[in-house]
Amino acid sequence: MQAGRRGRRPLARLVSSARYAAPALFGYVLVRAIGIAVLMLWEGQHGTTSLHRLSTLWDASWYQDIARHGYAGTVPRPGPYGPYQPYAFFPVYPMLIRVVWWLGPLSVNYAALVVAWIAALVAAWGIFAVGERLYNRRTGVIAAALWGVTPYAVVESMAYSELVFSALAVWAMYAAVTRRWVWAGVLASLAGLTRPTGVAVAAAIGIGGVAALLVQWRQDRRGVLPEEDRLPWWRPLLGAALAPLGFVGFILWVGWQKGSLDAYFRIQDAWQSHFDFGRSTAHSFRVMLMVPGPVWMTDVVVAATITVSVLLLVVSVLQRQPLTLIVYSGMILLLALGDAAYFNSRARFLIPAFALLFPLAGNLARVRTRGLVPAVLATAALCSAAYGGYVVFVYTNSP
Repeated sequence: MQAGRRGRRPLARLVSSARYAAPALFGYVLVRAIGIAVLMLWEGQHGTTSLHRLSTLWDASWYQDIARHGYAGTVPRPGPYGPYQPYAFFPVYPMLIRVVWWLGPLSVNYAALVVAWIAALVAAWGIFAVGERLYNRRTGVIAAALWGVTPYAVVESMAYSELVFSALAVWAMYAAVTRRWVWAGVLASLAGLTRPTGVAVAAAIGIGGVAALLVQWRQDRRGVLPEEDRLPWWRPLLGAALAPLGFVGFILWVGWQKGSLDAYFRIQDAWQSHFDFGRSTAHSFRVMLMVPGPVWMTDVVVAATITVSVLLLVVSVLQRQPLTLIVYSGMILLLALGDAAYFNSRARFLIPAFALLFPLAGNLARVRTRGLVPAVLATAALCSAAYGGYVVFVYTNSP
C-alpha cells in the first residue's frame, strides 16, 4: 500500500502543477485558437483547409519523409546551390512523428501536427513555470500568452521542429534556474538533437553551470553558504558536459554517414545557411532602408521583430535575469542575426527566445486597470492571426 502511494506521487504532482498552470495554458490555447480561426476564414479562397496547409507547408514535408522512410530512404531534392538532403534536419521531431503515426490512425502529416501542437503546449507550460519562478504567477501567465501572439506565432501551429525544440529548451532553462543541472544537461542534449540552435541551449547550460559552481565556491570560502543550498560539485559539471552531446553527436553521425567531418555544414550550403557574422542581415537592412523599390511586408515585420528583440535583450540584461537565460537569449539572437540564410527566416529562428518576453510580461503584470491586459492580448492575437494568414496563404516563401 505504501509503495502504491509512492508510485502515485509523481502523477499527483504533475496534476497539481497542471492545475496551477491552467490559466497560462488556457490563455495560450485561446490566443492560438484565435489564430487558427482567422486562418479558417482564408480557406475558401485557396482550395485547401487550414489544418492541411499547416501540416504540409515548406519544410514540414522533410520531417514527414524522414519519419516515413528514415534518412537513407528519403530522396534528395534538386536545388539552385546543390541538392537538398534530409541530413540537414535533426532527428528528434521526425522520431516523435513516427511514434505518433505508428500508434494512431492519423496520416503522417496530421501526426506531425499533433506532435507540434502538444510540444507548443508543453513549451507554454514551461514559459509559465520559468516566469512564475523568477517573477510571479501573473507574469508567467502573461508571458505564456505573449508567446502565442508574437508576429510569427503562426509557426507555433505548423508542423515545424521549432515547437519541440522550444519545449526542450524552455524546460532545460527551468531545470537550470531550479538548480537541477543534470536534468538541464539531458534536456539541452535532446534540444541539440532537434535543431542546430541547440548550441544556444548547450552554451547556456555550460556557462550557467560553471558560473553556479564558481558562485558556490566563493560563498563557501566566505562562509556565507547555507548548508541546505550546497550542491554536489559534480552536478553542474555533469550538466555542462552532457549539454552539447546531442548536437555534436548528430554532426559526427552525419560526417560518418557521408565520409567527411564537415559534411553537415556542406549539406547546409544548399540552403545558403552558414554563419557570416551578420553580413547578410546588415545587407538586408541596408537594401530596405537605402535602395529604392518595393519592400515585402514580411521584410518589414522581420526587421521590426529583430530590432525589438535586440532592445528586449538589453532590457533583460539591465533587469538582471539569471545568467543562463541571458546567455540563451543572446545566443539565439546571435545565431538568428548571424545566419546567411534568407532574411525572413530570422523571425522564425527567434521563436524559441521566450525569455525576451519577460520584460513585457512583467510590465503588463503590473497593470491593474480592469480588462486592459486581456484587451491588449486579444488585440495582439488578432493582429498576429491576420499576419499569420498572410504568411500561410499569400506570401510565396517559407517563414
